[in-house]
Amino acid sequence: MQFFKKLLDFYINASIHVALSVYALVQLTQILFTITTDFTTPYFAFFGTIVGYNFVKYDALARAKRLKMTLQLKAIAFLSFLSLIATGYYFLQLQKSTQIIGFVFLAITLLYTLPFFPNKKNARNWAGIKIYIVALCWVGVTLFLPIINADLPFSSYVFLVAAQRFILIFVMVLIFEIIDLKWDDPHLKTVPQQIGVQKTKRVGIILMFLFVLLEFLSTDFRIEFLALKLALAITTIVFLLFSNEHRSRYYASFWVESIPIFWWLFLVLFG
Repeated sequence: MQFFKKLLDFYINASIHVALSVYALVQLTQILFTITTDFTTPYFAFFGTIVGYNFVKYDALARAKRLKMTLQLKAIAFLSFLSLIATGYYFLQLQKSTQIIGFVFLAITLLYTLPFFPNKKNARNWAGIKIYIVALCWVGVTLFLPIINADLPFSSYVFLVAAQRFILIFVMVLIFEIIDLKWDDPHLKTVPQQIGVQKTKRVGIILMFLFVLLEFLSTDFRIEFLALKLALAITTIVFLLFSNEHRSRYYASFWVESIPIFWWLFLVLFG
């Protein structure tokens, strides 16, 4: 049992699970827009997420020399190195226009992590902005990259899906912020820090209702998609309502981040 716990911890700490969640959303984009010939973007997003998230999580600790190189961290570093090579390989297979957008999100990741300006903190510590950067990056990588790489036009439906996906990621991050409330620096001014847990939950519920209502504006409205979005919204709201500061780290890092994965698998199996 201890072995499986260590394996699960490595799976989460090495950002494999969050990368699989990103991969699932890219696959969802390809299903929604009938992209059948692009096998590069999902793998670029998967390996790029491992590199980006591990860089964000461990860079500050490494520079502050507060990172003890345990066996797990050495394995994570090795996995990140292999993922960097894979990211570079798949990056070269992308369309030129997609590569440019990829560089934009790389710059955002670096800005999020590294203090570029003298006497200034990185963007991760800019008050109240973290949640918007995370949601924007997820929408860009999981929606805009596949669309651009497939040379599809930016129709009104693309922006509708972008709005829905931004809302979903935003609410998922709210769950993380509620759980991390006792650990987060007060200067971060996360949503729960500014308005409290109960009001944060109300905001999340309203946003998920908006998430469902936006489906009625779709130019490709289908009742099965509406039912799936409704089920997704209810699941996310349940996780939001039961979130609190005393929840296990697996609550958000595994179960909440599994929401896009289950969404994708359900669509593949029953869509």
